[in-house]
Amino acid sequence: MEASERTVSVWKEEVMPITAPSLEESTTADVCIVGAGIAGLTAAYLLQRSGVSVVVLDRGPIGGGETAQTTAHLASAMDEGFEQLIRLFGHEGAQLAYESHASAIDTIEAITRGEGIECEFARVDGYLFLGAGQAPDLLDRELEAATRLGFPGVERLERAPLAAFDTGPCLRFPQQGMFHPLRYLAGLVAAVLRDGGRVFEGTPVTHVDGGESPTVWTRDGLHVRAKAVIVATNTPINDRFAIHTKQAPYRSYAVALPVPELGVPRGLYWDTEDPYHYARLHRVQREDGGFTEMVIVGGEDHKTGEADDAEERYARLEAWARARFPVSGEMIARWSGQVMEPVDGLGFIGADPGHSKNVYIATGDSGQGMTHGTIAGMLLSDLISGRENPWTSLYNPRRRTLRAVGEYARENLKVARHYAEWLGRAPLSTPDDIPRGGGSVVQRGIHKVAVYRDEEGSLHEVSAVCSHLGGVVHWNSEEKSWDCPCHGSRFSPTGEVLQGPAFEPLEEVREPGAGDEDQEPEAPEELQRKAS
Repeated sequence: MEASERTVSVWKEEVMPITAPSLEESTTADVCIVGAGIAGLTAAYLLQRSGVSVVVLDRGPIGGGETAQTTAHLASAMDEGFEQLIRLFGHEGAQLAYESHASAIDTIEAITRGEGIECEFARVDGYLFLGAGQAPDLLDRELEAATRLGFPGVERLERAPLAAFDTGPCLRFPQQGMFHPLRYLAGLVAAVLRDGGRVFEGTPVTHVDGGESPTVWTRDGLHVRAKAVIVATNTPINDRFAIHTKQAPYRSYAVALPVPELGVPRGLYWDTEDPYHYARLHRVQREDGGFTEMVIVGGEDHKTGEADDAEERYARLEAWARARFPVSGEMIARWSGQVMEPVDGLGFIGADPGHSKNVYIATGDSGQGMTHGTIAGMLLSDLISGRENPWTSLYNPRRRTLRAVGEYARENLKVARHYAEWLGRAPLSTPDDIPRGGGSVVQRGIHKVAVYRDEEGSLHEVSAVCSHLGGVVHWNSEEKSWDCPCHGSRFSPTGEVLQGPAFEPLEEVREPGAGDEDQEPEAPEELQRKAS
């Protein structure tokens, strides 16, 4: 396959699928966990190790969600920046944020060693350097903030250790980490099963009831009754409103390019641009016993559904990498993933803010999903087991960070603008111009229809109205999906759910009534209110 056509992350290509059966009969457990990514499986591992029985359910394959799309940085140097975290949460809150991410890396290391998981875990230094034209005092302020918070060993250097590119001044953050995320998940699954836990894939969840005896319902009408439920589905599928106004979905892109073996020091590298670039080294053993070394570079983020120019974004990432690393050949792989960006930079982990008793959520991974997910597993296992945890208030899903009110308003204004699409006409009135393998929203009377033409030329039509809260979906030509820009739900070309918060597919298209074609589209009253 041509390198430019490869959109599967390097982790998936290197690992045999982690397989599990589908749920075939209703059952019970102490805790039911919805979502088999790093957050859900970390919680399952820690709970099962403490004698709490767990059942894990996932819509797709184990590890088939956003954990497989990561670039797998393990960083306690925060994406948001320590100076910004102090402004938002004060000294104590920012210190807890740093300590929680550092503890997450320690926990991954301890589990890896204790379980003998061969996931290439390594401690490395992280290097933060300036973007083009940015003032050096930005690094000075970040160094001062990190030092005040007690980050040990952080220092300012004249340049990062990249022979091919002079970064200029940078900060070195010691004791960061990296690993192979799917190998790590495979180890977690094996340990959970060994300890008596049960893990099921291919089991879509359609409803979560809270209460004294919470119940999780599946698409096939089966249920799991438990004492507590954890919803760890990247963004909650059980909550229609409460959390979705406080975070926004973004697409992020990654490329993998070959570099000479031992040609680049192992480490994490990222800059201060907005959106920022982030890079790490990864090594794959070949059949001949040698190694293929590659640099994985990520960035070029944009709000989900607001751009369809992946080719250009991959090209910019590749150009950025070639200007800074000794790239020695053609692109090996490329892929994209979705991150949920909380308005204040920290995840939402804890009791469901929608007031469903004994239901817990983990979301808002931002750009640090591997550590946020591990924090979620640690914090939620403590909350369910009745243990005190110093991070409870910091990650409380009900929190309101007053100093982030500007970002809150900006993100929700974007959502309102997308709801206003109901009041305009779709760009096409006929599917004739849709190419094979392509899709577009077509106006048909008062209806907006998501039309996909498959590779054989056949048309597939479903409603363009997201089944979560009624946003109008946009076509993503890179991922061949319908993406909702309002809250991040994603659907297959024929309307099946790929990613929540939606759990119902896009509706089948109904035959238009007589005279509909001549009417202007009018949004339902509720959507008009949102658009205003």
